[in-house]
Amino acid sequence: MKTKLLFISTLFLGFSLGAQNTDAPSIAVASPYVNNLSIKPESAAKMMRLELIKMGKFKVYDEFDMADVLKINDEFRTACFGQRCLGKMGQELKVDFVACGSFDGLGNKIVVSVKIVDVKNQTIFKSSVKEFDNQEFEIQRMIEIVLKEMNGISVDKILSDKLSFKNEIITSNNVGKINNSGPRVGVAMLTGSLNEFATRSEDQGGLGIAPAVSMIGYQLEGQYVGTENFSALIEGIFNVSGLEQGQFIPSITIMNGFRFGKGGWEFAFGPGFSVKSVSKGFFDKDNTFGTPDRYYSETDWSNYALDNYGNDPIYQLNGVFQAPSVSSFNSNYSYKSFLDKRGTKQINTSFVFAFGRTFQAGALNIPINLFYSSQKGGGYAGVNIGFNVQKSKQPINKTSGHN
Repeated sequence: MKTKLLFISTLFLGFSLGAQNTDAPSIAVASPYVNNLSIKPESAAKMMRLELIKMGKFKVYDEFDMADVLKINDEFRTACFGQRCLGKMGQELKVDFVACGSFDGLGNKIVVSVKIVDVKNQTIFKSSVKEFDNQEFEIQRMIEIVLKEMNGISVDKILSDKLSFKNEIITSNNVGKINNSGPRVGVAMLTGSLNEFATRSEDQGGLGIAPAVSMIGYQLEGQYVGTENFSALIEGIFNVSGLEQGQFIPSITIMNGFRFGKGGWEFAFGPGFSVKSVSKGFFDKDNTFGTPDRYYSETDWSNYALDNYGNDPIYQLNGVFQAPSVSSFNSNYSYKSFLDKRGTKQINTSFVFAFGRTFQAGALNIPINLFYSSQKGGGYAGVNIGFNVQKSKQPINKTSGHN
């Protein structure tokens, strides 16, 4: 397909040369410099000639007009890019001007540079450099825009906008300045039902500890959007609590985080997962059975009722002791699910909110965060601190560049 297009362009070039204004100044196009692009210099030169012809301001030499002179000097054919060489080529061709282009693929943009040398005065007549979006198949339109702007001809604004390089912040590779993957330590207060579970005596299925626990873990994070002043992160936190009080309470939290500004302020939120033990039972809120607020699991109550009421069928249903009811004890007690380390293991879910800031000392990052982990009936409220050493910056767009 490309061969056919070039053939048609060459035919059009030949016909157009015959129709050019013979009074216009003559111009030749030297083989351009092409870097990190797939287009061949010969093709780029043809496109430059075609666009110069369409402008109607020059009498344009084609490659056949230039063939005899190009045979004389190898430099004219492959490496004539400087002003001195272009001026010498123009003298040999006996033209008024010589144009040369440079086409560079630089990351996510293409830079097109064109200069026109005044052969008689051996000076740069005109020159222009313009950045375009990396759309190599539109090279000819890029040449059109550059040559028209150089010669004061209006350019289609819509076309120019579509091809222009937009230096959007989101494409910046200089991101990831803060990566807080690393160890975490902290402390948390237990609230609500977790507070009650922690302080409840062990013989009632509680933990029998103070309602404040240490936390130690590790955070992994990855950045999926970033600029110099904003980062969007996925964070994974593996944590163990209560070791100082003889407890082992593991959890995993997955969070979506947003880090703002060079100050490293951060807000994050996401679900947490852990394992809990639960049983069905009731609390003796009315001190009906002698111990205020004692927790009775189904098993506890069955043992208590058997010891105190024997096998009286009034307190049983199909041979199983039921929770005390209004009719039997003048108390409205019924079985509900409560945390009980003796109970059945289940997956526990929570939702975590965190807010904090990362302090930096050279290559050392020190993130400090306040957090609250909310679950049914209670939660954890605390602070944690971490540290890590920044080894290198990683661009978010690791595949940036021309392929």
